[in-house]
Amino acid sequence: MSNTPYKKQPRQAFWRTGVADPGVWSYENLWRSKWKLPANAAFATYGSCFAQHISRALQANGKPWVNAEPCPEHASPALAAQYGYGVYSSRTANIYTAKMLAYWVALAQSPEDAAQVELWEDGSDKGGGFRDSLRPMIEPEGFETAEECAAMLSNTARAFRRSVEQAQVFVFTMGLTEGFENILTGQPYALCPGTLAGTYDAKVHAFHNASYPDIHASMEEAIAGLRAINPQIKVLLTVSPVPLTATASSDHVLLATTYSKSTLRAVAGDLAASNGHVDYFPSYEIIATAPTRGIFFEPNMRSVAPQGVKLVMSHFFKGMRFGKNLLQTDKAEEARRAAIKASDAAAELACEEVVLDAEAST
Repeated sequence: MSNTPYKKQPRQAFWRTGVADPGVWSYENLWRSKWKLPANAAFATYGSCFAQHISRALQANGKPWVNAEPCPEHASPALAAQYGYGVYSSRTANIYTAKMLAYWVALAQSPEDAAQVELWEDGSDKGGGFRDSLRPMIEPEGFETAEECAAMLSNTARAFRRSVEQAQVFVFTMGLTEGFENILTGQPYALCPGTLAGTYDAKVHAFHNASYPDIHASMEEAIAGLRAINPQIKVLLTVSPVPLTATASSDHVLLATTYSKSTLRAVAGDLAASNGHVDYFPSYEIIATAPTRGIFFEPNMRSVAPQGVKLVMSHFFKGMRFGKNLLQTDKAEEARRAAIKASDAAAELACEEVVLDAEAST
């Protein structure tokens, strides 16, 4: 072989020495963060279901994880989880699509707009109650009034903003290209109306399978909004390896899953390649690509087995570059964080009544 660029490539650049020979348990230099972070860098985590593993792993490894909407102290861990506390850095529930992320970022910038979010009212056969269409299952029994439902959504929008303000790294796991939205307003939904809440109306609710340009534009909008709130924040993207449960497209669910994941992966990679403040972590590749032969999936071929999660997080921490603890000495920074702390206290008081009411009803 002549003196080509391949001569200078390391072992991980070749399939045999990078993948086939070491095997899935012994990949070397699979990922290395483009940033050197302070050892006490704070992470905010959001996204589809797989993102919850990152939240837990950060805490288990002693890294600061932002919890901007904490559960009141009197609530048991089981009750807190039932009501969506401590799952993500604020009580957003799963954020599956890029458009939903952009919508949440917009709400964080203007929490009063929560009053415009579509609410769904349960029928009498479901016990009544109001649910916001961004997180319809966050209250198992729904909110008693539309006003309470909108007010609590506004509280979470403020908490989402606080999490962005407090974090050095915003981790977002991209999950789906498919989603439903309001034909007139364009508002995205967490799920198809009528599946778990609400009532489906073909004249109002439209299915949309986002294309690469759609997703790229929504992610750029979301990232710009995050950095408008916190100009120093870094965005770490991942793609969930979990296949679609079902598709509303005309394709077989296997083809729909492949389209969804490959499109999201392409967007994430391009955003990371073109922005110094955006990086990509390969959780999808570790779990779902050909070399694994599906060994990290449970028998349903969707859920990721614990050993797969453990392997993903080992590469995550192995590739992270942490320096010394960051010392906050700037007076303006101290004042900003004091204001955030005061805002946190107010939000916690506002949340207590909801949990008390829920506990009384169980």
